[in-house]
Amino acid sequence: MARLKALWVAVLLLVVHEVSSQLNVCGRAPLNTRIVGGVDAAPGTWPWQASLHTSGPFCGGSLINNLWVLTAAHCFTTTDTTGFTVFLGRQDQAGSNPNEQSRTISRIVCHPDYSGSTNDNDICLLELSSAVPFTDYIAPVCLAADGSTFNSGIINWVTGWGTTSFGGSAADILQEVDLPIVGNRECDCSYGRITNNMICAGLSAGGKDSCQGDSGGPLVGKQGVQWVQSGVVSFGQGCALPNFPGVYARVSEYQAWINGIITTNQPGFVDFRSAGINSDATFNCGDPPSGPVTASPTAPAPLTCGSAPMNTRDSRELVQSAGVWPWIASLQVNGTHMCGGTLVTADAVLGDASCFTMYPNASYWTVELGRRNLKSPNSFNMTLGVKSITLSNLTGDNIAVLMLSSPPRLSDYIQPICLDQGMGSFLNNTDCWMAGWGMGQGGGEDPHPQRTPF
Repeated sequence: MARLKALWVAVLLLVVHEVSSQLNVCGRAPLNTRIVGGVDAAPGTWPWQASLHTSGPFCGGSLINNLWVLTAAHCFTTTDTTGFTVFLGRQDQAGSNPNEQSRTISRIVCHPDYSGSTNDNDICLLELSSAVPFTDYIAPVCLAADGSTFNSGIINWVTGWGTTSFGGSAADILQEVDLPIVGNRECDCSYGRITNNMICAGLSAGGKDSCQGDSGGPLVGKQGVQWVQSGVVSFGQGCALPNFPGVYARVSEYQAWINGIITTNQPGFVDFRSAGINSDATFNCGDPPSGPVTASPTAPAPLTCGSAPMNTRDSRELVQSAGVWPWIASLQVNGTHMCGGTLVTADAVLGDASCFTMYPNASYWTVELGRRNLKSPNSFNMTLGVKSITLSNLTGDNIAVLMLSSPPRLSDYIQPICLDQGMGSFLNNTDCWMAGWGMGQGGGEDPHPQRTPF
């Protein structure tokens, strides 16, 4: 019995030592001595940053002990580890990295409740083929423990090699940017689908954000001498748009799940506590709505279809003024115009079913209303999420109905169109108009809506 008790004591001490050793090494970045950020990160500044590659870099991640990397579930559509490589200690995707180590992946474990349509539980663990030694340039980050608090306004940092502007080129040098936390209630005013498993960060004015290619990378905050990971880069509307902060998987919600997968040498979890009162607790979306929208200078029109107060002409001009066709919608994927659509009720848009062949999930899509110029700022536009896409089951050319995440605020520039009731309204020689952002006279996509009489 004494021998058995001694064995249990030894095991207990070993477990305590493992946890203690992780807490002693995690979140330490000896080469990170700066308070304010720039653009390029200096070598060793973020020693837990991982770069995930197949034929090239596709996502980021964070080292959480000597054998495991944390990343996003949406980065992986398979559990087959063939062809994946993880680089640690890397700074430059194009040049030499003398402090770098690489490993293949032996296991991919994504959260079983990850939803590609809602982006909920967007978190994944990668087991490396062999342990990596810790250096000043390769070290694990601490993870936010269950119950951690990240109040609105506290500064966190996000890092990665993603594009430095939406649709732009990926960075060669590891990038860093500091962002304030945006409370979930406030963030949900823009997205309409923020859960407790998510955390948001960004500026209301836009201009700073993670972007394409940063997925899976870490969002971290500093407590004392340790850096603690609060989030995993998940999704967002475009990049750095006003009132659309980046959305991250909230790490503190997954302590039990992570420890259930990594049963030995578990990551260091730190109870992160924000000082002061969380202003988000009483936040109200209120009026006007969130998002990059400026109200019309006139009072919003009532919900009556076919009203176009700004369309007072019967001209044949091609490029249209703002508000002439207030029901026209731009259907977008990651901020890129894909197809046109028509607002037909307070919260529904009509489109062409063939537009959704490549991207059938509603989560991929957003709808812009009140838009005039696709390539320059618009004063009266509003961006909304899509909560469902329903395709007609008829044969031949098909239509689709997109239900919006929330109704837009109607104005002179945003109004629904009336629909034909099938009563023979269109007689021979009736003038009809078509509008959209299709091919202009130069043979490419025209940034202004066009209309053609026929």
